[in-house]
Amino acid sequence: MKTRHDILLLGDPRLYAVCEPVRPDEQSLVAGWVADLHSAMQDVRARYGFGRAIAAPQLGIMKRLIYMHIDKPVVFVNPTFTNLSDERFELWDDCMSFPNLLVRVSRHKSLTINYLDEHFQPQQWHMTDALSELLQHEYDHLDGILCTMRAVDDRAFRYRDL
Repeated sequence: MKTRHDILLLGDPRLYAVCEPVRPDEQSLVAGWVADLHSAMQDVRARYGFGRAIAAPQLGIMKRLIYMHIDKPVVFVNPTFTNLSDERFELWDDCMSFPNLLVRVSRHKSLTINYLDEHFQPQQWHMTDALSELLQHEYDHLDGILCTMRAVDDRAFRYRDL
């Protein structure tokens, strides 16, 4: 099982790499990856009090896979976005790879995410507001983009109040 200490930290070159799609022949590996993602996220929740989703590359799994657990677990395999809204909003973003740092970013207010579930069945979900922001953050990880790279300006950083 993965723990907080297994989450790649800011500066690790793997966080800046573009991930490969999950191939059909890797479907049997997805459940194990998801178990590791869940465990790491639960550890961050216990230590820092946040964590709604995590992307596979944050554990060094260089695959296009996102795990979200808010009310129930949701697995996003090979996600893509469509219908990104023109309307945007700003917020203080956090990340498990640098848990004490907040970054002010601008995100699309809504989007549609197309993905395969853990059974490789196609799914689609229209998201707004907090969910839209969350999935944009996690999706960026799949492309090697961190919220530090999306800061609205050079003063868009602050430490989390602990």
